[in-house]
Amino acid sequence: MSTIGERLKILRKEAGLSQKQVAETLKMSKPIVSQYESNQRKPSLGKLIRFSRFYNASLDYICGNVDEKGELLGDIEALLATDKKYQE
Repeated sequence: MSTIGERLKILRKEAGLSQKQVAETLKMSKPIVSQYESNQRKPSLGKLIRFSRFYNASLDYICGNVDEKGELLGDIEALLATDKKYQE
């Protein structure tokens, strides 16, 4: 399973961007982006959402829960439909 930092680095490289370009676009410093990618620092939920929108990748992918960029861990409506205690 990949770490958040590894996924952020993969997404940046797939987009053909430098850490500086990502930092400037997302209004953060280059050292912060570097620290996220090297797992020296963990991004807040708000930052993860910004990365998710920027790279058009699901939070599940960034967090290493799934292997495909647009894949979700589970569809909440489908999960609720199969759980009888939530059907009433």
